[in-house]
Amino acid sequence: MDETPSIVARDLVKRFKDTLAVDSISFSVARGEFFGFLGPNGAGKTTTIKMMCGLMKPTSGSIQVAGRDVNEDPLGVKARIGILPDTIETFDCLTGWELLVFSGLMFKLPAAEAERLADKLLELVDLETGDRTKLVIDYSMGMRKKVALACALIHGPEVLFLDEPFNG
Repeated sequence: MDETPSIVARDLVKRFKDTLAVDSISFSVARGEFFGFLGPNGAGKTTTIKMMCGLMKPTSGSIQVAGRDVNEDPLGVKARIGILPDTIETFDCLTGWELLVFSGLMFKLPAAEAERLADKLLELVDLETGDRTKLVIDYSMGMRKKVALACALIHGPEVLFLDEPFNG
């Protein structure tokens, strides 16, 4: 079994002009481990997640996710992770099923596999048969969160990031 940690952050710092958002944090997350950040608004939780996902560059420090350096191989990291962001942005004029298939295709899954996984994931997140054919724009916030989670899972990511998973 591979003993390489899923995530290793060393001396991670993020500054926005005069604001220190993340102040030299270091941590490691073992494979198969659940790990969470707790803290008040403005503590740097979302900023840290964005840096780990390659969506934001740290001011200093290093991050490895799924055995890849986020700064040196951001696309390699993004191919191996799933993200459920704090705010849900989707293609609202697609059905939930279409959105999932599209997500699978974006991760270069064969069409038949993307369709099979879309069916399986819609069942997993408990979107009823009628809901799967509704446009995402007609979904409640909870349903949007469910379909966004399914999109984050469709390619079988090695690491899953959940930012504010209980919001909405």
